[in-house]
Amino acid sequence: MIGGRLRIGLGVLAGALAAGSSAEAQPLGAIDGASTAWVLTATALVLLMTLPGLALFYGGLVRSKNVLSVMMHCASIACLVSVLWLLGGYSLAFSGSGRVLGDLHRFGMAWLGSSRVGALPESVYFGFQMAFAIITPGLIVGAYVERMRFSAVLMFSGLWLYLVYVPVCHWIWGGGWLSHLGVMDFAGGIVVHATAGVSALVVAACLGPRDGYPRDLSPPHNPGMTMMGAGLLWVGWYGFKGGSALAANATAGNALVATHLSAAAAALTWAVIERVRFGRASMIGLVTGAVAGLATVTPASGYVGALGGLGLGVVGGTVCFLAVELVRHRLKIDDSLDVFAVHGVGGILGSLLVAVLSSPALGGAGLAAGMSMLKQLSVQAIAVGVVCAWSAVASLAIVWLCRRTVGLRASPEAIDDGLDYAAHGERAYQS
Repeated sequence: MIGGRLRIGLGVLAGALAAGSSAEAQPLGAIDGASTAWVLTATALVLLMTLPGLALFYGGLVRSKNVLSVMMHCASIACLVSVLWLLGGYSLAFSGSGRVLGDLHRFGMAWLGSSRVGALPESVYFGFQMAFAIITPGLIVGAYVERMRFSAVLMFSGLWLYLVYVPVCHWIWGGGWLSHLGVMDFAGGIVVHATAGVSALVVAACLGPRDGYPRDLSPPHNPGMTMMGAGLLWVGWYGFKGGSALAANATAGNALVATHLSAAAAALTWAVIERVRFGRASMIGLVTGAVAGLATVTPASGYVGALGGLGLGVVGGTVCFLAVELVRHRLKIDDSLDVFAVHGVGGILGSLLVAVLSSPALGGAGLAAGMSMLKQLSVQAIAVGVVCAWSAVASLAIVWLCRRTVGLRASPEAIDDGLDYAAHGERAYQS
């Protein structure tokens, strides 16, 4: 593990704690009431990011005849992942000492009430991690809106949780092989954003574009809804990052400050680029920039200072804007709501830059003992490369299986009618 910090699952218990090699919970231990209350609050904030944050953010960006289908995807994935997390997902990610995958010792939470993770009841830690597991496949929804079968959405999301998210989670946060290399991923730049972003690109490429892409698509049907969703995501990200300290302490506070400044800087950067390129700054652009900044700072938030967060926002807003242009106009892949360009690229970028911006000269926490900037950068690059490759290969296999069983793309008639009515028999707006 990295330099004397006890990494239990998602975050870092700040300060000079004794080093640990896995997320194994201890059967006994004192509970810290303040930290437990904070992580419970953070869990609610992270769930708020999906329900209703992501649902509103994505829902406002699609056509009115598909808004309920997007919300249905987010809600049903939340329900499905919650059940699967209990039935093996958490245990395989955080139980056992395997370098590649955990075991089923904690299947079904049979240990509830007797175990601790640091100073937290393990039930609290289970819930916090569950909220992360929910939003990660939820992010991929943005790549296939308006054209994917509902049955395929559920099948893909369930298999993806077990085949991509759970192994990568174990590798980095559960005591697996990448954690032993010393990878730095405070709150999910690799585990959440890189996996979801790369998988989203694969799904979008396999599924094919929406009709009329890219010239004849309707504009977002409700930008105000998107703004409300972005606001909930921004607030929820406080739990995403601050809760990852697993304690009510200075690390949590520093992560909140770096997160907020990155979002603000990226939003302004995106707006300035739009103003220069197109002669006006749009609200959709502003909030997309904010989300890009939030994604970029995710892996670094517990390691960098306020200046590092600000820098990550500027760089993330710029690079993610260029990535949107690349995917849409050069690669011509209809990653409909820019999941790869915003989340994937942002998470990867932050995962690499943390090796530089964690410097104490910039207010950061510094690197682990024995780690140079170059060595840390090489570890980060290895982790990013392996995780992206695994996410792509596994996603291709899952897409193939979905296509061969339940089908992948909705029928032309269903797409024309809108998935709200064709798949769910409802409409968001009555004429």
